[in-house]
Amino acid sequence: MSGRILITGAAGFIGSNLADDLLEKGFSVMGIDNFDPFYSREIKESNILAAQKHLSFKFLEGDIRDGGFLDRCFSEFRPNTIVHLAAKAGVRPSIKDPVSYFDVNVNGTLNLLEAMKRNSISRLLFASSSSVYGNNKKVPFAESDNVDFPVSPYAASKKAGELLCHTYHHLFNMDVFCLRFFTVYGPRQRCDLAINKFTKAILNGEPITLFGDGTTSRDYTHIKDIVQGIEKAMAYLNGFDIFNLGESDTISLSQLVSLLERNTGEKAEINYLPLQDGDVFQTFADISRSKRALGYNPVVNIEDGIRNYVEWYKSTCFNGSSH
Repeated sequence: MSGRILITGAAGFIGSNLADDLLEKGFSVMGIDNFDPFYSREIKESNILAAQKHLSFKFLEGDIRDGGFLDRCFSEFRPNTIVHLAAKAGVRPSIKDPVSYFDVNVNGTLNLLEAMKRNSISRLLFASSSSVYGNNKKVPFAESDNVDFPVSPYAASKKAGELLCHTYHHLFNMDVFCLRFFTVYGPRQRCDLAINKFTKAILNGEPITLFGDGTTSRDYTHIKDIVQGIEKAMAYLNGFDIFNLGESDTISLSQLVSLLERNTGEKAEINYLPLQDGDVFQTFADISRSKRALGYNPVVNIEDGIRNYVEWYKSTCFNGSSH
């Protein structure tokens, strides 16, 4: 494979890992990011250090809500595919600030689609989320399930993004795949996410907070498998479709803490609080369609993934930093 790929949100966790992998495989990559202050600019700048050593990587700071900026990016780089990862992330923060979440996640996506139309760019991979399934009673979650019952503004914004993508496919013949990511973790994971927070706290001898009784479960997906899934989708991109990218395996919150204890060699001090608004009881991906249509094949199980993550964290972040 080769080509010219533009990644929105390129300095983030998923975007920077994807950029590194694409560059190693010979792609030309343009990354854009607005360095949203949800977490520190310093972390995001460190995320793209490796990519910036490549001659075939170009980075521009700017906002997907700025149509003029997007036009400049497209005319300068002429991408043949866009991977749209830029978004305000996080379920609980979206409940406190739904207006800005919809401004970025919905209006930003609409603005990107409009810029694609103006610049005759027709191939898009849209980062959606397992959160669109809400508290789906049927497991595992399949792409054909009804997703009309989101339980957070973040989830609703991602469903709205999928609908916009279908509209532009229908009206303007764009090729768009919406990829529903299931709880991504691994090196460079955002500092607000459980595995990062728990690892840091356990290693520093600080208490961790579990919401609920520890029985809620997640389908944790390693970043290597997400990057693999995005690249498979890029290769098969045609028409409109929706695909789950997960491990198709679940682990409870209590089991996750036990895994972290085993790999850090430390005992966790746990505080229990009630479940928070917007939290779902479980996520569990049916990946049969992704396997069949894309050749997607996740390979990093949670035991190996957590062991590798703790090793990475100790070597990279365990110095009292806020990473």
